[in-house]
Amino acid sequence: MEKENVKKRFVLIVLALLCCGSSTEAQVTPARLKVAILDFGNSTLGRETADRFTAGLKSVSDLNLLDRDLSRVAARGSGYAGSLNLSVQEARDLGEAIGCDFYILGDAQTLRRTSSSTPIYFESYASIFVVSSRSGKLMMWERPSFSADNAAAAQVKLFAKLAEQSYLRRFAETIANASVEEKTQRQLAIDQVPVIEEAPDDDKAAAATGLRLPRPYRRLRPVYPETAARADAEAVVDVLVDLDASGEVSRVDVTRWAGFGLDEATINTVRKLHFFPAMRDGNPVPMRVLLRYNFRRPVP
Repeated sequence: MEKENVKKRFVLIVLALLCCGSSTEAQVTPARLKVAILDFGNSTLGRETADRFTAGLKSVSDLNLLDRDLSRVAARGSGYAGSLNLSVQEARDLGEAIGCDFYILGDAQTLRRTSSSTPIYFESYASIFVVSSRSGKLMMWERPSFSADNAAAAQVKLFAKLAEQSYLRRFAETIANASVEEKTQRQLAIDQVPVIEEAPDDDKAAAATGLRLPRPYRRLRPVYPETAARADAEAVVDVLVDLDASGEVSRVDVTRWAGFGLDEATINTVRKLHFFPAMRDGNPVPMRVLLRYNFRRPVP
């Protein structure tokens, strides 16, 4: 009888250890990142391109790709209408509505083109944007584009590119790296210095508080990049700019992104600016200002 009791206690101890081990493993195993892929436009090609991209990304990654129909409904319910030019707040709201860590949106089309060397040809392209739901920032953009004598041949080339494993892995790696980087940034934010004062909307409101707003020595316009020209991109880019007490740019943060190289062109230009510093009661003070740039394709 005593031996039976010993055996029973031994079995219970083993089971308890196994359960504890499983519980511990479950706790340390990180949850898979939830990623939503929205339609690349409202056309049949846009949906098919997104479907193919989803299938390809699923085959090369361990990402938790959300149901496309449910993601589509959630996005439409939030009021999203397909824009590729979002503020970070709009992007965060969209991600929250979908319920994902990251999401991918885009636009895919096949266009009939003409040129001096080729009277008629067809271009198939897909603009692909990777967005963080937590920060609302644009983490990556791509625009693979292929030409052929007919629409079907151009689309075959595009689909072949979207099936390349090495190409798809770049997206998976970008998402994984962005997740790690955001965790680091959140930790740093705990110890960061207080946010500097934001500039009022106009000179009148500033003067009421004894403040003179900063002014640039000279205004510079960002160059419209060739990457944007190839995409016929027209968009608005907003940046928050931190100026120190001497009027020098210390930080630039994009708050409305556009992709296609427009964000980078804006940042590069803003970092070249020099300002007469903000003044409060005759003393220079640091200030955060909002700058907005409207990009339109230059007329030939």
